[in-house]
Parts: sequence; C-alpha cells; structure tokens
Amino acid sequence: HPYLRRREGIEPVEYPTPELRRVLEKTLGVPLFQEQAMQVAIVCAGFTPGEADSLRRSMATFKFTGGVHHFRDKMISGMTERGYTAEFASETFSRIEGFGSYGFPESHAASFALIAYASAWMKCHHPDVFCAALLNAQPMGFYAPAQIVRDAREHKVTVRPVCVNASAWDCTLEGPGVVRLGLRMVKGLASVQADRLLDRRGAGYRSPRDAWRAGIQVTSLERLAEADGFHALGLDRRTALWTIRGLSDDRLPLLDMMEDVGAPRGEETMPPLPLREGGRDGTVLALPHHGGNIPTSHHRGTTSPPNRPHQRTSRPPAPHDRRAAGGGGLPQHRPQPPPPSGVVPTRRSRRPPHRPLR
Repeated sequence: HPYLRRREGIEPVEYPTPELRRVLEKTLGVPLFQEQAMQVAIVCAGFTPGEADSLRRSMATFKFTGGVHHFRDKMISGMTERGYTAEFASETFSRIEGFGSYGFPESHAASFALIAYASAWMKCHHPDVFCAALLNAQPMGFYAPAQIVRDAREHKVTVRPVCVNASAWDCTLEGPGVVRLGLRMVKGLASVQADRLLDRRGAGYRSPRDAWRAGIQVTSLERLAEADGFHALGLDRRTALWTIRGLSDDRLPLLDMMEDVGAPRGEETMPPLPLREGGRDGTVLALPHHGGNIPTSHHRGTTSPPNRPHQRTSRPPAPHDRRAAGGGGLPQHRPQPPPPSGVVPTRRSRRPPHRPLR
C-alpha cells in the first residue's frame, strides 16, 4: 500500500500543491478516509458540497457497488483545469476508487482499529475472558459458539458444560483458564424460565423433579436435558429425558397435596439399554459409542449361506489364497459425506483375484 511504503520511507512523500498538502498531510499524501475524498473533490476538482457528499455515499462499506466510477470524468477534468496533470488526476481518482470498497469515516476507522487491537491483546493474554465475552455477545453472525469453544480449548482453556446447579445465565469464569457455559447456550430455553430456575435453585436441585416442583416447565427441562444439563446429578441425556417425560405441566391437586405433606414418591427409572442374549451361543457385539452390547447370534441364520457356514476366526485369509472372503457387522457410524446411494454399504462387489506385483 502506498501509505505503508511512505510511512516506512520506501517511497518519497510528494504534494503537488499546498492545497492538497493541507488535505492529505495526515496520511502522507494518500487518501484513506471518506472525508479526505470529499475534501480532495472540493479543493482540487471544484465539486460542490452536495456533489462531494454524493461521492461519499457512493463509497460502499464491506462491499463494492461500482458507483464511484460515475464521478471519474468530472473529477479528472476538474483537476486538470486547476493545473494538475492528467496522470496525477487519474492516479488520485484510482486511489479514491480503490478504497471506496472498504473506506470508512475517520472516526469509524479509529474506533474499529482500537477494537481490533484490544480484542487481539485480550485473546492473546486472556483467552478465557475472550471466550466468555464472545459467547455472551452471541449471536454475532461470524463464528458459531462451537467454533469459539473449540478455539478456546486449543489455547488451553477448560470449557465446562452447562449445569443446572452451577451455570448462571451468562457464561462465567470459574478460575484462571476455566469457563463455565451459561444457560443462554441452551437452545430453546427461554430467559424467563432460566431466571426462575436460578431464583429458586437455593442449595441446588437433586433431580429434574425438583426443578419441576420449582415451577420449571417440562419443555424447558427437556431443553436442559438435551444440553446435558443434569450430568452433575449423575444423569445422562437419555436418563434425564426419560425422567422428564413422566412429568406434566398439568398438575393434579391430589399429588400436590401428597408432596406438600411429605408423602414418598419414587422416581421412575428406565430399564437398562443393553440386553445380553442367553443360551449356548450368546455372543454379543460391543460398540464403543453404543449404550451396551448387541446380540448377534440370531442374525447368523440369515447372513450365513448354507454352503458357507459361519466361521469364527481372528485372522483373515492370506492375501494369496485366491479364495473369496466375506464379512458382516453392524455400522457404528455413517460415512460423511454420505455415499451417492444414501445408505451405508454392507457388501462389496466381487473383485478379481489378487495378483502379486512382479
């Protein structure tokens, strides 16, 4: 950029006329702000104040609209009539047209520069504070909260999840380098319900039913469960949702009376997800991301052809046996991006026999 070259002493600073020096001396002869473009048009090209304001408004911010070029002929002719060379007039207009797609008023440019510098300093020296501040300012339209959290963790910041007993509405700091996500991060949770949850929390909730008795709606409790907000109570998402599905916003007076007098009321528990298959061939398949084990023996009657009985082996056939081998199993996850057919492939087409390289 010519301003940077002149500031570093690489390029000499020149002012063709004293009038232009008064306008551009602050930026070493290079127009950088919208006010300077207006002053150059008035002083050097004879624009009226109204025409200069039209030139300013034609300069778009963040995107180029192409309106500046309409003033090219008028500005170049006005500058040549006042003693400037055609080459200098064309160069001056090119500079104005060039920064027209990003030019700001001087006050805005100074403010944005200060914000950018302060943000960079804060992110470098206090990444935990920077992360919490950005999350509390959402939605901002640039980076999603997940991207902000991931970047913070890459800079050695511990980000703790939403907790029904520990989170405030905003994201907070729980010590140096530790950020606790706030209830504002729970999608679909109304601020009114969050305020009620915080006001009536007291010493903490012991179960989702305690929060329900405090007046929290079932839909709000479901949003908290989906965000894993009950993990501190020993409940995962699925178990918490199962418990909440047994509640209702339509309370029965008799049950309320029983709870008021301290009558015991048991919590519903969900049956365990995995069921081991009994019998002499009760082989199970364990999935690392599944809730437990899946029985497989009852599938073998449909997956093993009569002429090729099922065989259990820990070693695949040798690569040069030239025998067809097949395998089966349960998919743990779908490929991303998905295949063109939209389903997970379970069987490969037959390939020609392997031939070793010579």
